[in-house]
Amino acid sequence: MAKPTILTIDDDLEVLQAIARDLRKQYGDRFRIVRANSGASAIETLEQLKVRNETVALFLTDQRMPEMNGVEFVEKAAPMFPEAKKVLLTAYADTDAAIRAINTARLDYYLLKPWDPPEEKLYPVLDDLLEDWLAVYRPTFEGIRVIGDRWSPCSHNVKDFLARNQIPYQWMDVEVEPEANKLIEYVAHNSTQPKLPLVLFANGDKLEQPSNLEVAEKIGLQTQAEKPFYDLVIVGGGPAGLAAAVYGASEGLSTVMIERSAPGGQAGSSSRIENYLGFPVGLSGDDLARRGVTQAKRFGVEILTPQEVVGVKVDDPYRIVKLADGSEINCHALLLATGVYWRRLTLPGCDRLTGRGIYYGAAKTEALSCQDEHIYLVGGANSAGQAAMYFSKYAAQVTMLVRGESLTKSMSQYLIDQIDATDNIKVLTHTEVTAVHGENSLTGLTLLQNQTGKTEQVETNSLFIFIGAKPETDWLDGIVAKDQRGFIYAGADLKKSTDFRGWNRDREPFLLETSVPGIFVAGDVRHNSVKRVASGVGEGSIAIMFVHRYLAEVGA
Repeated sequence: MAKPTILTIDDDLEVLQAIARDLRKQYGDRFRIVRANSGASAIETLEQLKVRNETVALFLTDQRMPEMNGVEFVEKAAPMFPEAKKVLLTAYADTDAAIRAINTARLDYYLLKPWDPPEEKLYPVLDDLLEDWLAVYRPTFEGIRVIGDRWSPCSHNVKDFLARNQIPYQWMDVEVEPEANKLIEYVAHNSTQPKLPLVLFANGDKLEQPSNLEVAEKIGLQTQAEKPFYDLVIVGGGPAGLAAAVYGASEGLSTVMIERSAPGGQAGSSSRIENYLGFPVGLSGDDLARRGVTQAKRFGVEILTPQEVVGVKVDDPYRIVKLADGSEINCHALLLATGVYWRRLTLPGCDRLTGRGIYYGAAKTEALSCQDEHIYLVGGANSAGQAAMYFSKYAAQVTMLVRGESLTKSMSQYLIDQIDATDNIKVLTHTEVTAVHGENSLTGLTLLQNQTGKTEQVETNSLFIFIGAKPETDWLDGIVAKDQRGFIYAGADLKKSTDFRGWNRDREPFLLETSVPGIFVAGDVRHNSVKRVASGVGEGSIAIMFVHRYLAEVGA
């Protein structure tokens, strides 16, 4: 944690050096002593401290300075750090100005020059003031701050990326927090206004309207592979991919896992998973992801985030993975564990309002912004139920919109029981969203009761979508056999495919092997898979057994 700052200002460099020396001697172990030789440069220093989110405990300023005297400095500096103690160093002739400043500038004390010996004339006064300051001091947030507009898709993307990668951050909304606008002014400092969202780092660095890749590189996530070749490349970092990474690396395979957003996949965004074996009180999706990442890294797995795979090339005996940045990674065996994504609403205006009140998943990212609001959720499976329970802690009312007749066909009974017992969750069955309203942000919905045909318009600022299981496998067209919805065939299921051709082995495909030898699939993206966390983990671990058999076959 950064030490609180004592800022001393004097235009006489000899005096400035002397006072800084005495301050450092007495307080240097607990406070950071910072010097400035003018009021203007001191204000610039304070702006930098605000951007770094550091704290000032005390101003000690000379009165007689050109351009900006000590009282004028205090009057400008006090609003920036209102809790800081304010002390004026003055000559005897200026005591009247110092006394007036006690009332006008809320000065805490004034000291006469010279202050020798400091043990008698300086330290006792400052000790009392700093003791008072420390009594009410509360350490500021140390970490990343994101300044933006709640209704900005780019702001949402940055928050969601940080949250899903479990990077602590502080969100500051320019519409509701005056401090956010002050920080923007300090960053601009008489130059062009920064583009939002503005991401501020503890060391004072900043990013304006950044991509996820720029944020990742800044916070130290690995985005590039260390080697050109691996025994195993895993595409996707959900439960199946993480399990395969742990088992593969622990059994001696050089392994890299490529994830386009954050490890954990769709399960990682779940607010609570209560039916996973071995966790009787349940665990959150990000906790499961964190444990998996820690375990994988312990065995030497490289995890690239955020990186997107855009193609695969087969050049026997190698499988070559092409990344969005143009680089390539070679391997002997490739495991596809890309999972599924929420199905998008296709109503007019939905794309425009995505990130502006319409969200896919993202329960944990946006929950605090929904404090005391009435929000709507679309979906009737476990993910929707878990999100409803999580939102119920923040929102005044949570309404679940379910197209079918009940939750029993798609949701675990324990979740249904919890929802029934929660007063501020309401479930509307046979209900669909037929229209969304709003220009710059979501303002309302039109709901259809699909049994009676009756429609109703409701007001809301937030709609969360938890429907469907859509694989995004277009980048594999012409490479592996898929069903009509894009799920990947494997093992015995390949016989269903009219696209199964080019198999060049004397054996049948292994259980989780695709139509291309050496390319395997596990988890939700596999045709006819069971959409559960435990089954994804099981398939990921089982796939490694078949990877070993394949590697033995090709002599790797």
